[in-house]
Amino acid sequence: MEQELQMMRAPQKRRAGLTGFDLKVIALVLMVLDHIHYFFEFTGAVPLIFNQLGRLSAGLFLFSVVEGFVHTHNRKKYFLRIYLISLAMGLTLYGMLVFGVARGDGMVPLNQIMANFVVLLPMLQGCEWLGQRRWVRGLAALLLPMAWPYLVLYLLCSLFPVLNGWVALVGFTVLPMHNLVMDGGTWYVLSGLLLYLLRKNRFLQAGGYFVFNLLVYGGMALSVPGITAAEFFNTYFEWMCAFSALFMVFYNGERGKNIKSFFYVFYPAHVYVLFGLSCLVWDWLH
Repeated sequence: MEQELQMMRAPQKRRAGLTGFDLKVIALVLMVLDHIHYFFEFTGAVPLIFNQLGRLSAGLFLFSVVEGFVHTHNRKKYFLRIYLISLAMGLTLYGMLVFGVARGDGMVPLNQIMANFVVLLPMLQGCEWLGQRRWVRGLAALLLPMAWPYLVLYLLCSLFPVLNGWVALVGFTVLPMHNLVMDGGTWYVLSGLLLYLLRKNRFLQAGGYFVFNLLVYGGMALSVPGITAAEFFNTYFEWMCAFSALFMVFYNGERGKNIKSFFYVFYPAHVYVLFGLSCLVWDWLH
């Protein structure tokens, strides 16, 4: 008995590889580089590689959200935290667009990655319910988040154009529409669904994510008429997001340090700080 207690008290040896905390830190650093380029590109002083490396951050955050959904003890609270951040940022963005709050060149921060997760998480829950043979609830949760924007935009708004403004408000805030999200969007949500479906085999999961994104975004780039090799790498490089799969392979399944509140606060805070600073720099240069 005493030997068992000593074993329980002994510090657990960390597995080789990257913890969930490590992946979030890597994603955060890459995201900040990306956003420095996003907000200060107009100065001509920020190298393009900041933006290219930043393509990897979105995939790592997506992977982290899927892992969070699978392992959290309270999915309702997990969803609610993400939902409230998405709602606040969506209201801010909508207000900026409506009231013309922008940088001198008309730029507003379109950073709404949380909205993608608000769309994705109910779909993942739908997959869970389908696995439990709760067919009606499962199909509704899986399909409605993807289908309802098209139903609303192409049916309701076409019949009642007066509703366009209200639909836009709802689509940016209360019920995010994946086809209105400019920081991610439909393909991003679908790649999150793929990560979830392949989660039981890490190499298949990472490989599937890599191939899916390379085909989708690489295909989009190659479909641009007359695209050159330089443009493929330096202009239409969204396909580089596929390489976040390299970090996924080294995930060791451990959560690591738990400072989740920091990540939730840091995302909106750094967006508006960088935007505010960019406004000051714009005014100073012009």
